[in-house]
Amino acid sequence: MVALLAALCYAELAASVPTAGSAYTYAYATMGEVVAWIIGWDLLLEFALGAAVVARGWSGYLAELFGLPTAWFGEEGSVVNVGAIAIVLLLGVVATIGIQQSARITNVLVVVKVAICIFVVVAGLFFISAANLTPFVPPAEAPPGDESGLTQPLTQVLFGLEPSVFGIAGVLSAAAVVFFAYTGFEAVANLGEETRRPGRDLPLGVLGTLAVSAVLYIGVSFVIVGMVPYTEIDRGAPIAAAFNAVGAGWAAVLVSIAAVSGLTSVILVQLVAMGRIGYAIARDGLIPTGIGAIHPRWGTPYRVTIAMTVLVAVLAGFLPLSALADLVSIGALFAFVIVSIAVPLVRRSRPDLKRPFRVPFSPVLPIVSALACVYLMLNLSVETWLRFLAWLLLGGLIYVGYGRRRNRLARQEH
Repeated sequence: MVALLAALCYAELAASVPTAGSAYTYAYATMGEVVAWIIGWDLLLEFALGAAVVARGWSGYLAELFGLPTAWFGEEGSVVNVGAIAIVLLLGVVATIGIQQSARITNVLVVVKVAICIFVVVAGLFFISAANLTPFVPPAEAPPGDESGLTQPLTQVLFGLEPSVFGIAGVLSAAAVVFFAYTGFEAVANLGEETRRPGRDLPLGVLGTLAVSAVLYIGVSFVIVGMVPYTEIDRGAPIAAAFNAVGAGWAAVLVSIAAVSGLTSVILVQLVAMGRIGYAIARDGLIPTGIGAIHPRWGTPYRVTIAMTVLVAVLAGFLPLSALADLVSIGALFAFVIVSIAVPLVRRSRPDLKRPFRVPFSPVLPIVSALACVYLMLNLSVETWLRFLAWLLLGGLIYVGYGRRRNRLARQEH
């Protein structure tokens, strides 16, 4: 529901202002340069970490499929994740060469991915055990003794609540952690300048992406926790391992093949989106304009795409998934807060703007969307907040040291 509210806001702005940069551009037009830089810096973090998370998942399924050593291909325990680095570099080349090539490859991989998700739901229904679904929400209990206060949700710290896991509070924390699984529509909004009929296609793409991903995510999650006790779910290749656990090894092989294909499309889309965000920021001069240069033949922002590819490869190769996932979600939720606030601001400042799609009941729904996103952010751990604030502080230093004096507005004033 929170993602749906945010998607409605994205759909209105994407259809009205079809440009690269999505939330960054919307913030620039409504709240000024400082807020725009903060959200642009946040989006780069979100997409870079999101691609790194999925790359490590891709490597985990590859290891499950071919029995590769977990020291080099494991999702959590690898020292240097060779598989994750390799797939990121390969797809970085595809994203650099051109949007048409990226679109063709993505279309094929998405068909495979959706098909296997449907297969998992249908086949998994035959292996569900009712005992695994009881209790459906495990009762709240004290966290393990080795967990510190930094790992507890911020809400528990702010309101002096007794630290706990599971229960309704655990559901909310889990929703915040996995929220990035529902944010693929954000990448769609970044392709506004490369869409033929943005007024029609962007709202359909944004809302359609969310609808399909939500149905598939809920269906697959329900089947997996019904097949395997939730305490025994494999972290490296959960779906394939679940079929292995119920004796359906043939299905596990099929799932691993499809997962490797499907996750490839996610990484590619993230790399393409980062290139467009970096291009928009460079176009405004908040980072050196040369970084956003367009290749004369490929027509893509090749320099920033290459730079982001290298960054993602390093993150995916050396950081464990648990250190990445929470930051992706807090970055996405923060961007959604800005976009939700931008909708009523744009309506007030530009009432004449053509709006092929309009959020119903504005400004009520955008305000509810912003508050809901903030609430989910508060359910993330204290250490996630500290890492996020450190990233924003680093971005602030870059803006003060470079962007404030070299941006497009400053050059025009000079």
